[in-house]
Amino acid sequence: MPHALSNMGIVLGTIVILWAGLTAGFGLYLQTRCARYLDRGASSFFALSQITYPNAAVLFDAAIAVKCFGVGVSYLIIIGDLMPGVVRGFGDPGDAIYLVDRRFWVTAFMLIVIPLSFLRRLDSLKYTSVVALVSIAYLVVLVVYHFASGDTLAERGNVNIIKWQGAISTLASFPVIVFAYTCHQNMFSILNEIKDNRPYRTTAVVGASIGSAASIYILVAITGYLSFGDNILGNIVAQYTPSVFSTIGRAAIVVLVMFSYPLQVHPCRASVDAVSRWRPQTGSKRESNRADEFTPAGGSPSRSSLLSGTQKVMRPKPEDMSELRFAIITTAIIILSYIVAMTVSSLDKVLAYVGSTGSTSISFILPGLFYYKISSPDSPHHQRLMKDEDDEEYEGSSGEESNPASPVDGNGGWREAWGSKMKGRQWRRKMLRRLSLALAMYGLLVMVVCLVINTFFVVAH
Repeated sequence: MPHALSNMGIVLGTIVILWAGLTAGFGLYLQTRCARYLDRGASSFFALSQITYPNAAVLFDAAIAVKCFGVGVSYLIIIGDLMPGVVRGFGDPGDAIYLVDRRFWVTAFMLIVIPLSFLRRLDSLKYTSVVALVSIAYLVVLVVYHFASGDTLAERGNVNIIKWQGAISTLASFPVIVFAYTCHQNMFSILNEIKDNRPYRTTAVVGASIGSAASIYILVAITGYLSFGDNILGNIVAQYTPSVFSTIGRAAIVVLVMFSYPLQVHPCRASVDAVSRWRPQTGSKRESNRADEFTPAGGSPSRSSLLSGTQKVMRPKPEDMSELRFAIITTAIIILSYIVAMTVSSLDKVLAYVGSTGSTSISFILPGLFYYKISSPDSPHHQRLMKDEDDEEYEGSSGEESNPASPVDGNGGWREAWGSKMKGRQWRRKMLRRLSLALAMYGLLVMVVCLVINTFFVVAH
């Protein structure tokens, strides 16, 4: 983040960080909206694609699987690269040469993350995630401390408040900021497991997550950039004078990526499972599914928990992975990622393309396209959901007529108020649908920019 800020200047860099957070947050919000069209606990990219773009479902999940697998491997490579330096920071390893061998540390840390990778629920990783958050907190304190103490002023270069380093340098740093918010691969798992899935609650979760991330990014970016100016490098921790504190900072990064590895295995496993189950839909099968959407068996996918005394016949939920299938897929992911991490020391070029396609797809393109498709006025899923919402609202408003304390009169004033409210809601729905399409188009633009940068600037060098 400090290095990205040095290419953009403080003002433009801060704006880009906030903009990236806003667009990523909107993508997460669209995922919460899409999940309302599905049965409680059955939300996934695959489930959405089955009712929006059935024959493209395998492509979507394959992209997610490859992206998560690549990022997981990169975490193992980071561990192998950093741990020898951490060992040297605490003293001379002497004859224990294996302590500075990256392959030893990749193997050692795999033994730690294997049990975590076999946990079925994302909620089971909350304690390790707390440890990862503590590591982040230490790194933030480390950067702010060095800025406040001023011990890096002798090495500081020029500081640009407004001036940038040019379009090429700025665009090269743009993907770093955009992908820093990518967490969309786990959003549906969170929506499936969260106890209170009411709209205001899920929106609050999105706002708190993106808001806290943006605040930390801006704080570290500005204080880190002011510490070294234009002399800042990609990894600011490596620039600090060797000490116990900076060594602990490197160890904190190791802890962070170690506990982030299972968070990549979880969505990767789900996507691999979906890909292996996928079968192309023939024309007759699609017509049959469309016919089912209008029958009582179709139900009202996401409203059953909200409607009482009404029809609650639901679609069957997708069957969970069997224990054997779960174990086979997880084992395959772990073994393959271990082999790649042991044999390859750098995945920069591959990850550059994986990030450009996979991250932009799950952050912007898929949430935008899914919501735009499923919220179409012609969509039977949308019509059922809107009818349920309008019926609930209508019944609640009509109940006010018999309430002596109600501000509406007994001559139908509640009907006028209800009608006006419905017009406002319809306008918001139309605007949200347009914005979802705009987000998908923005994602395509980001993908093109990132691919061009990777092809002509990163890979070329």
